[in-house]
Amino acid sequence: MQETAICQCEGDSVQVFVEGDTLYDAMCVDIAAARQSIDLEAYILGDDAVGRAFVAALSERATAGVRVRVGLDAFGSLPLANSALTRELRDAGVSLRWHHGWTWRRPWRIHRRNHRKLLVIDGRCAYLGGFNLHAKSSQRATGGARWRDTHVRIEGPFAVQAQEAFAAFWDGDLRWQPSQVGPNLLLTNGSYPARHHLRAALHTACLQARKRIWATTPYFVPDRRLRTELAAAARRGVDVRILVPKHSDVRFVQWAGRAAYHALLHAGVKVLEYEPRVLHAKTMVVDGAWCKVGTANLDYRSLNLNFEINLVSRCAPLTELLAAQFERDAARSEQIDLTQWHRRAGWRRMLEGVAWRLRRWL
Repeated sequence: MQETAICQCEGDSVQVFVEGDTLYDAMCVDIAAARQSIDLEAYILGDDAVGRAFVAALSERATAGVRVRVGLDAFGSLPLANSALTRELRDAGVSLRWHHGWTWRRPWRIHRRNHRKLLVIDGRCAYLGGFNLHAKSSQRATGGARWRDTHVRIEGPFAVQAQEAFAAFWDGDLRWQPSQVGPNLLLTNGSYPARHHLRAALHTACLQARKRIWATTPYFVPDRRLRTELAAAARRGVDVRILVPKHSDVRFVQWAGRAAYHALLHAGVKVLEYEPRVLHAKTMVVDGAWCKVGTANLDYRSLNLNFEINLVSRCAPLTELLAAQFERDAARSEQIDLTQWHRRAGWRRMLEGVAWRLRRWL
């Protein structure tokens, strides 16, 4: 896959993006074409060149009479709270909401973050995936050190699901579930039952896998059930590969994840660490016709605390596109060797043990 690739999944046209600048340009083109509504959720909207471009595009449409709603996470987008960009949005008529800002009365709320990344234009097309809206993912702004990520644009019936999901979350309905069933399903985890559906989809895919489970995640801190199922799959001959960053932006989470390597490596799971730059993509490919792309990491926070949004698809062409990108990333990664892993320094083992004990709060 180059910077973008397109496939057809029954009634939906799906475009996969792996470069931030290409994605941001496409999003801004769709925003400029909006005539009725723009709904945006972002974990990080940066106070930088990328953030300014989006604020300008959103403000222009709001001034033109388009209904523009923007939901931002109070923790992830904290630098924007007192920025001129926030005032620009409000002055243009954008409806702006902050998710779970810190208060003296309920200080713990900020721990449960809105990690969703969703853009819906006129109920016609939707974007979701791992990309935040910030300069760290832009080659134009950051150069070769930009983050490596994955996002999708979907045009077709799926966009209706996406608009319903945004509206439900905006109105405080955390129990929303998609009303239609097809090859492309939108899974959120706002309530306890919804969190169960997301975890169940992952676990079922692992249990049913016969050939491969290829997962890419920047933060890998799997719970006991997922560790058990990945190990069991490897033991029955499934090609299980976990692709994680060698250079993480959150080192403490990386240490916690490395504490889980031992048992997985013994079971035959292959752990690969991506070397070129920070890896932030969140995808999974199982066999030939099941895949996931979205905002959820394979860690406690995404599966139990954060608000997340994910596309789960039984589309073979999309599965193959994501599998091909996985192979390209794997070719630029270092596979962890079990023998060498046993020889790692004692101080590393100690850090991993401490981080593992705090895994539920990272």
